[in-house]
Amino acid sequence: MNTPLLDIRDLDVIYPAHGFGGTPFHALKKVSVDVHAGETVGLVGESGSGKTTMGRAVLGLAPVSAGSVTYDGRDIGHLHRRERRALASEIQVVFQDPYSSLNPAMTIAQILAEPLTVRGVDTKTARERVRALLEQVHLPSNSMDRLPREFSGGQRQRIAIARALALDPKLIVCDEPVSALDLSTQARVLDLFIEIQERTGVAYLFVSHDLAVVRHISHRVAVMYQGEIVEFGDGDQVTARPEHPYTQRLFLASPVPDPDRQEQRRADRQRLLAAQQQADEQAGAAGSGGAAA
Repeated sequence: MNTPLLDIRDLDVIYPAHGFGGTPFHALKKVSVDVHAGETVGLVGESGSGKTTMGRAVLGLAPVSAGSVTYDGRDIGHLHRRERRALASEIQVVFQDPYSSLNPAMTIAQILAEPLTVRGVDTKTARERVRALLEQVHLPSNSMDRLPREFSGGQRQRIAIARALALDPKLIVCDEPVSALDLSTQARVLDLFIEIQERTGVAYLFVSHDLAVVRHISHRVAVMYQGEIVEFGDGDQVTARPEHPYTQRLFLASPVPDPDRQEQRRADRQRLLAAQQQADEQAGAAGSGGAAA
């Protein structure tokens, strides 16, 4: 197989303690994930699992305590601010909340042209590029002179996607990009991500808490639990026939229309949850015993 575009190996992220006597927080523990050009790798887990921290580490927003983050053969885990800004043309991000990520005082044309003009693109060329970007995300060209508040949530997320595409990146970190949208809008935005990838060849590291969402868009899926990868493999396999008990719990948490099946899934999930809690308690007791010894 070809060399990965993004290669994360044995990554640790440890946040320093707050206040006197505090304990450092070990957010990621020996995490390894890779993303190839043109591929979508879904990163799924519940709140606090570490999935967003991994995306932030790729973007240079979380400290790399150990291990490596390699992009296109280059270690980017400890770049200086100027080097990180230079990398922005190749690695972009789409955030969860499309409204807070867009400057409410700027028009859509100004928002989309900003990364271009920063790099010296003249006004006429930037405006032509903005029109092309709006077309790519299926928004009319007359959107250019309107403000973000004039658009729906789904439309605002399309604008955020257009901004991420402005510099033709090779990799986009998608941090829960559809979780704030209703189900029908989610489906349309996910289809847009897929369409853009097929046309441009961009790769996605797609962070979500929803197994159904990553099933829809991902070629491979990594499942995170308490700062570790517990399952990583083919998207269809992981999301439909999971092997790890935690992934099975995520799978069973997805609702189904049949009441009898839903009741059985709920019972199965409770059984797996009780087994996991018992295993965690046993591991904690063993750790305490080792420390006392």
